[in-house]
Amino acid sequence: MISKDEKFMKKALAEAKKAYALDEVPIGCVIVCDDKIIARGYNRRNTDKSTLAHAELIAIKKATKKLGDWRLEGCTMYITLEPCQMCAGAIVQARIDRVVIGSMNKKAGCAGSVINLLDMKEFNHQVELTKGVMEEESSKMLSEFFKELRIKKAAAEE
Repeated sequence: MISKDEKFMKKALAEAKKAYALDEVPIGCVIVCDDKIIARGYNRRNTDKSTLAHAELIAIKKATKKLGDWRLEGCTMYITLEPCQMCAGAIVQARIDRVVIGSMNKKAGCAGSVINLLDMKEFNHQVELTKGVMEEESSKMLSEFFKELRIKKAAAEE
């Protein structure tokens, strides 16, 4: 039987596929409140030409609009790749209760890989963290994307 975390991570992976289709790094995110998806997001940095167009920030913006409050207490975020420092900070600021991560990001992750901004006692909010949900699927999509990108780059240089 599929767990609730796997069910919602599948939805985040579906969002990541949308980014992939746009030649964006395939990162997807959903925010859940009361067992219902209230917001979705996927990476759009190149498409929108914006540093801020990360899956998490797009989803947070939609969720706050849906709930009519900047505080997302009682919400869980499902994200296919460990958040960067900007997104981890936004998660803390939004007071999201829990984050479920597919794949960790050893080079830039801020939920435990490089630093854990989600659980710093110095901040006024800490986030419960679950790692490795559908990790293989998340990692595989990212690996395939970057492999294709390298092939395209090599072909363009010929």
